[in-house]
Amino acid sequence: MTSTLVAPSRHEYALVTGASSGIGAEIAREYARRGVPLILTARRINRLETLAAELRAQVPVEVIAADLAQTEVPQQLVDEIARRGLAVRIFVNNAGYGVPGRYLVNDWATHQAFLNVMIGAVSELTYRLLPQIRASGNGRILNVASVAGLVPGADGQTLYAPVKAYMVKMSESLHLEYQADGVHVTALCPGFTRSEFHDVTGTRGMMDKLPKLIWLQADAVARAGIDAAERGQVLSVPGWQYKAVYWLTKLLPESLLLAVMGRNSRKFRKV
Repeated sequence: MTSTLVAPSRHEYALVTGASSGIGAEIAREYARRGVPLILTARRINRLETLAAELRAQVPVEVIAADLAQTEVPQQLVDEIARRGLAVRIFVNNAGYGVPGRYLVNDWATHQAFLNVMIGAVSELTYRLLPQIRASGNGRILNVASVAGLVPGADGQTLYAPVKAYMVKMSESLHLEYQADGVHVTALCPGFTRSEFHDVTGTRGMMDKLPKLIWLQADAVARAGIDAAERGQVLSVPGWQYKAVYWLTKLLPESLLLAVMGRNSRKFRKV
């Protein structure tokens, strides 16, 4: 694991996974504006170092490169944080991506890596960090899920909605279990957000055909999530348009919602 060392500190840090771009980078910027020291992790060390250089004028920043698709890495990441003498008070589970195409289009190794990042690493890191977050007496866990976890599944993103729904339910359970200890757990559920997400999945051309009205800005999503976590709000759905979608799913029949999702999601399926 590649890492960049700065002077160890006993400050209570915010650990942000997937911090090299998009919502993760904006969450890091927002915490820095609020004076919270940071531990940034992602695969792309150069991106992390660039962001860290930007934010070190405001707060202490540590950088640890880590590929969470590898099953041994969550433990290594926690060990490295401890080796540096750091304490985590806020944990942001943001690392993630999509695997476009119907289920059998991709090989199992591709799906396994996706599940390692989106469920395995999320679960293990939360488990291993929760004792120190709890010990702070004022801890926060912010799970960057998606509105996809609140609506019927789509044609062509077989595992994406299920893992985001998992993050929502995990957040709810952890909130009930540890709120008495001062730990607030929040599931942030944005809709389509301007970031590199669709560039990575190769669907940018198709997604750019969508109306501008449905797009959220990553910095606004970051602020909404952090504000919700500070309020102790378990579920945060940024944007009036996605709040409307969420409430419609509670009012309309599941069969109708699934038919609508099937008809529309096929338009934006890569393969």
